[in-house]
Order: sequence, then structure tokens, then C-alpha cells
Amino acid sequence: MEAIKGGTIPRNFIRPVETGIKEAMETGVLAGYPVIDIKATLYDGSYHDVDSSEIAFKMAGSIALRNGVRKANPILLEPVMKLEVVTPEQFLGDIIGDLNARRGRINKVDSQGETFIVHCLLPLAESFGYATRLRSLTQGRATHSLEFNSYEPLPEALKEEIVEKAAGKKYG
Repeated sequence: MEAIKGGTIPRNFIRPVETGIKEAMETGVLAGYPVIDIKATLYDGSYHDVDSSEIAFKMAGSIALRNGVRKANPILLEPVMKLEVVTPEQFLGDIIGDLNARRGRINKVDSQGETFIVHCLLPLAESFGYATRLRSLTQGRATHSLEFNSYEPLPEALKEEIVEKAAGKKYG
């Protein structure tokens, strides 16, 4: 969006600013992850007949986005899955313990006779290998279903770890 008043930037340079912002959003500020759900408005700028070019305005848009996002204290989001585990009662404690170790949040546990259904939210990153672990914990007697639920902020400690790893790959 642009809100330029008085023609301080010629119209043909507004699109390159937008392009620079969009390209910077794709590579992001934190660990190379894309930036989503933002609004950027171009209010003002300056233009010089000799020094101004489309590439300069594109770079200005990119730099402005990166500086603005850094000042906004961005967060990393992670996909969170809705997990339901159907298990015999004898394995319920082991399953709940394993889910807690995987950063799972147990919402409720329903009983149907001797079978229990555990309703849980589990980060996608923690769900890899879960089917194998569940078979191991329950001697193959439990089943599960997994579906996308939402995106949620990544815990700060994990965010810092990911950002540090990305910086190490980039510079190390």
C-alpha cells in the first residue's frame, strides 16, 4: 500500500519498492523463514534525477522491511497438530508421559469401556516417529490420528536455538 503525498517519489518507483518488500518477506529476518501477515505502507521518500533507479528503490524497500520487522520483535510460528490416540487402559500412563515429553498438551481423556481416547495438541516437529513410538509403547495395540490444527508461537528457547543454527550455517 502506498500513501505518497505530493509526488515525492515518482510513480514508476513505487512498484520496485513493493517488489523489494515482497522479496525480503520471502527470505525473512529470523533464520530465513518467510514473513507473513504484515501490512507495509510507503508514506514518503526522496528522489534524485541522477542517483535514483528502480534497483535502488527495490533495495530500499527490502532494507525497510528488514529493519521494521527486527524492531517489531518477530516470532517464529510452528504448525500444531490435533492428535487423538485410542489405547487400552494399561498403556494410558506411558502414552501421556510420552506426549508430555514431546511438548504435547493433553486437552482431555475420554473413556469408552476399557479403551481410552487421548485428545492432545502436538507440535508437528514432535510428531515425527510417533507412530513407531506408539507401537513400541503399546505392543501395537493403540491407534492414532493426526490432523493440522493451527500455527502457534515457537517457545523462546527453541526460537533462539533455530536462529543460532541458521546464523552458524550462514556465517560459519
